[in-house]
Amino acid sequence: MKRDHRPYYIKKAFLRFREFHARHFLSPQFQRLGEGFTIMEPWNVEVFGGPVTVGRFANIIATSENKVRFTIWSRSEDEGRIEVGDYCLICPGTRVSAATEIVIQDNCMLANGVYVTDSDWHDTYNRVAPIGKTDPVLIEQNVWVGDGAIVCKGVTIGENSIIGARSVVVDSIPANSIAAGNPAKVVKELDPNEEMTTRAHWFENPERLNQEIDDLDRKNLKNNTLRDWIRSMVVPRDGD
Repeated sequence: MKRDHRPYYIKKAFLRFREFHARHFLSPQFQRLGEGFTIMEPWNVEVFGGPVTVGRFANIIATSENKVRFTIWSRSEDEGRIEVGDYCLICPGTRVSAATEIVIQDNCMLANGVYVTDSDWHDTYNRVAPIGKTDPVLIEQNVWVGDGAIVCKGVTIGENSIIGARSVVVDSIPANSIAAGNPAKVVKELDPNEEMTTRAHWFENPERLNQEIDDLDRKNLKNNTLRDWIRSMVVPRDGD
């Protein structure tokens, strides 16, 4: 489909159902899920183990073919946690798997298919041993991790840094850097004096933001009818 054929009131009803599903079925699986979240297809977000906390104004995008998974598998009940800060973006196919500790600070963006892990999950010589070697992971504020990148155990990624697509991060990356490759190496330094616009800035006035999005929906969907929406699904035409 080239455009959304749903009438405005149908889309609003779907968004209310999506929020209900997230609050009723998904939210209880987190130790904390902050206010202002947007979770697309919350039925395709999986939480296993705990505690998993997600901060305010999180944007989690999941699809049926690219689920988002937060998994804690630890040696004991007092080990293992995942903490995601405020204003973070988690894209389809992201997996965060902790045996010890993974902390993702505010304003971070994890692109499609990112994998973050603090464990090897098997021993080098004993392939049936669970967990393997572990070491906490810290992703500092305003980090952007590109498509398909892997962040391995013991890594700290410094504030504002960018990890290139398909990179494998096995060593810590300093702040204000762009790193890429396998293993990931710094390829460029960012200017620390350059002003950063973060996701927190986008959410400075969430009421106004929500109103602007709603106004845009009203404008884009105002000519859609129930009959044409059904027709587009049953008998699609060129240009639909």
